[in-house]
Order: sequence, then C-alpha cells, then structure tokens
Amino acid sequence: MSYVIIEKCLGERYASCVSVCPVDCIYPGDYKGEEFMVIDPAICITCGACLPECPIGAIVESEDYSPEWAKINAELSPSYKANPKVPERAKDDPPRKPGNKLVQ
Repeated sequence: MSYVIIEKCLGERYASCVSVCPVDCIYPGDYKGEEFMVIDPAICITCGACLPECPIGAIVESEDYSPEWAKINAELSPSYKANPKVPERAKDDPPRKPGNKLVQ
C-alpha cells in the first residue's frame, strides 16, 4: 500500500513533503488546471515521512482511505515524474481554498 495525496492538495501544493521523501516518489504537476502533487505508488515505501509534513493534511496513509485519489496518483505519476521540482511553499502560508485549514 502506498501513501496518497488527496484533493486537499489541489490548488495548494505546499511541496513540503518532497524534501523528506527518502525515495523521491513525490512529483508536481497540474490536474484539472490546478497545481497538484502525486505519490508514485510503485516507488513509495510507506515510511510515513511525508505525512506530518503537509500543513493541510492532504496526504493519507493508505490507498484504502481514498481509492479514487489513489487511482489518480497512480495514473498521473508516470507523466509527472519528469516535471521539474517546485519550490517549497511556507508551511504557515494560509491555504488558498476556503475549505482547507492548517493542521496543528
């Protein structure tokens, strides 16, 4: 089972998860015209390093928690893999979408 980046990341993309990933399996891209990140399930070792790094809780620890977004991560990973890294956004930067909140 792989960790999964879910809809909360859509349009937010803090990218703080990338720097802690020991296997470099998190990639940036655009999905439906908005910034997004995905976790490549073929590479993810489920170490958990990324989970506490997302300031809005946009990562879940199992494909079972969000099968729909697990499928999206898997489908987009091959095309996102070659994208250049993106700069990390400050964790205290307020979310852009009103439904998202910073987690403590």
